[in-house]
Amino acid sequence: MARTNDIGDCEHCKKAFGYHLIHNGFNDSSYAYCDTCGSTALLDGWKVPGSVQMVIHQRIMPEVEPHLMQCQCGGSFKATAGPRCPHCRQPLSAVHAASYIEPQAKGTKRGWRWQREWAGLYCIIINDRVVHDIWNTGDV
Repeated sequence: MARTNDIGDCEHCKKAFGYHLIHNGFNDSSYAYCDTCGSTALLDGWKVPGSVQMVIHQRIMPEVEPHLMQCQCGGSFKATAGPRCPHCRQPLSAVHAASYIEPQAKGTKRGWRWQREWAGLYCIIINDRVVHDIWNTGDV
């Protein structure tokens, strides 16, 4: 299935950006966001190093943080971080995100609603800023 970027907007600077949602239940994955730039790290549940205890289908727990490499911006992928605007780098509100996610989501017509938090089953990738399985090499 081809992935399309929908359009969101920052509640701080009002600039638009592309995004797409990831359903971590379908992917058997977990995720984290960079605390500096807001990039998304997707972690495949089948590629977790044996020394790491990770629960899939949700945002990572703090115990996973030391096992991840730094973001290319110099920030860290954290259990408490959320996505950020690619223009002003301010944290994005998951509640505000409902104003652009729900109108563009096909499931909304059948009753689906956005989770309104950055810690649920879905994660968001902004402007294709995503890295995959960024485990520290000492853990692999």
